[in-house]
Amino acid sequence: MQRRTLLKLAAATATTASVPLAAQAAAPMVEIWKDPNCGCCQDWVKHLNKNGFATRVHDEGNGPARERLGIPAKLGSCHTGRVGGYAIEGHVPAREMQRLLKEKPKAVGLAVPGMPIGSPGMDGPAYGDQRDPYDVLLVLADGTTRVFQSYR
Repeated sequence: MQRRTLLKLAAATATTASVPLAAQAAAPMVEIWKDPNCGCCQDWVKHLNKNGFATRVHDEGNGPARERLGIPAKLGSCHTGRVGGYAIEGHVPAREMQRLLKEKPKAVGLAVPGMPIGSPGMDGPAYGDQRDPYDVLLVLADGTTRVFQSYR
């Protein structure tokens, strides 16, 4: 039992290790649901940590979380998050999440459908210098979207 507690503590510490300890208390917490074997999801978590977010990761898949948080399935990606009362679907850049939290629009959250090459987490050495254009979508309560930010 004691070993299990220590392992859970070590795992929790590892997800926020790149955020300085003093900043962790002030850093917005992103709760994330993902597949335990997904490397690009883990790279997105690292992107968030490097850009001022603390993270709590659930390695149990994201379908139920996506549905619970109100993101339409057609906007799906490989991971789902929640920060400041907003849903975050897919490879949303930290910069747009910070903007969302600052502007506080009436919305369900943000989504980057699919897995565009060049988006955070899909931009490692395995992808070379390739960058596909993509949009970060603001998801409204009725399931419609509008472009929040374009990356070209």
